[in-house]
Amino acid sequence: MSETKRRKGKSRMAFPEDYCVVDIETTGLAPEECEIIEIAAVRYRKGRKAAVFTTLIKPHNSISPFITELTGITNDMVKDAPDITSAIMDFYEFAGSDMLMGYNVNFDINFLYDNLLRCHGIYLTNDFVDVLRFSRKALPMLPNRRQTTVAAHYGIEIEGAHRAEKDCEICNACYLRLRDELKKMTEETD
Repeated sequence: MSETKRRKGKSRMAFPEDYCVVDIETTGLAPEECEIIEIAAVRYRKGRKAAVFTTLIKPHNSISPFITELTGITNDMVKDAPDITSAIMDFYEFAGSDMLMGYNVNFDINFLYDNLLRCHGIYLTNDFVDVLRFSRKALPMLPNRRQTTVAAHYGIEIEGAHRAEKDCEICNACYLRLRDELKKMTEETD
């Protein structure tokens, strides 16, 4: 699906107090051809973890050795996992109308949007916040803006990265640090 056809929520430059951090692991980069193999969503209320949703998903095709090496997710781990049809609906019900947040979140949103629409005819219309945008603004001196690079800059533990729930936690820790830094930068210029 092309970007212009999607009827998804709007990208917001906001610092919400209540939100749901989302992350997925996939078999590749293209939503049209690749499959979601893990979804995690962590709900935060007033900046505190309130609830967690996480599931592995059984793909139609085997997980490649490259993806297993990157994520640690093996074909054996997903053999008894739910299929995308039930997993995507469980995610949708968990997220509700929350503002979604993630790191380079358009990637995750597009996969989730396409699968929800394909499996259930439902549009994912939640507005979303991309923490990557904050890192570009606050940390122009870093060699790159990868989540793990930003986390390392702030001394945030990254052990277990590339698993969806851990990536949600890393993203939230980066968000809180970036939010505080950007608020401080704004105060200094006022």
